[in-house]
Amino acid sequence: MIEVEHAVKSYGPVKALNDISFKIAEGEIVGLLGPNGAGKTTIIKILTGYLQPDEGRISVAGLDVLTQTKAAQQHIGYLPETAPLYPELSVQQYLKMIAELRQIPEEKQLERISEAVYAVDIEKYLTHPIGHLSKGYRQRVGIAQAILHKPDLLILDEPTIGLDPTQIVEIRKLIKRLSKHSTILFSTHILPEVELLCDRAIILMNGQIRADSRLSDLAATSDVILVMQERVGNVPQVLRTLDGVSKVEEMQTADGFSSYRINANSKADLSSSVYRLAVQNNWSVRELRHDVRTLEMVFNELALAE
Repeated sequence: MIEVEHAVKSYGPVKALNDISFKIAEGEIVGLLGPNGAGKTTIIKILTGYLQPDEGRISVAGLDVLTQTKAAQQHIGYLPETAPLYPELSVQQYLKMIAELRQIPEEKQLERISEAVYAVDIEKYLTHPIGHLSKGYRQRVGIAQAILHKPDLLILDEPTIGLDPTQIVEIRKLIKRLSKHSTILFSTHILPEVELLCDRAIILMNGQIRADSRLSDLAATSDVILVMQERVGNVPQVLRTLDGVSKVEEMQTADGFSSYRINANSKADLSSSVYRLAVQNNWSVRELRHDVRTLEMVFNELALAE
């Protein structure tokens, strides 16, 4: 659905994008992550044809965005960070205007508007001026205009920014429903949103891709967590004798049990070795499991490496 090859974009001496490449397959939900100024909005503007890269090749649905811009845009629904709304218009008037701008045939406009309105659950507000709606419902109207022409690709730039917790939950549910019909790329700096919604994350920092993986792969680690039923004085020293162990870290736990994180120096599975060692030493083991990294941990590790 999306192919980006060696994209470069500079603003004067600042390189907003520095030779980035990635692909997104049809049907994926992908989160575009990064701190402010990482290049998220720049790549979105390039994908949607609103900005030209200095170098690189960009295609959407097999169409070159640079040379076949209008054709590519027919496949894209786009909600920018600030939704393009007219507060004096009613929801119905606004969507009718968008349908005409999208050149949807007159005989299909009512059907498309009805489908979009019901998809985002704003049918009760059709006659309300957009300026009288809450921020959450204005955001729904913005999404409605983005899906009016049934796009293959839906691009959302910070779709939950400025919303209250209840509105955020509703927009997340809406995005999940929309993913049944469209490939979705959305940018955010809210990490839990990506964990809740996405199959995959692309992390941008300083205009470069620092990670591009499925969330399960980002979370995976060969490190092991060992929790003891009772304290034994020489556990860290004994664990360090195992082949493949690079570090043993004692952790504080709220329940008072002794807990250790055993870092591996390779991708080898240490759990069986740790278990055998515990049996040999008659340790009373309460828990033995693989450690799991959160997206926040991955993000912070990458940020510290910058």
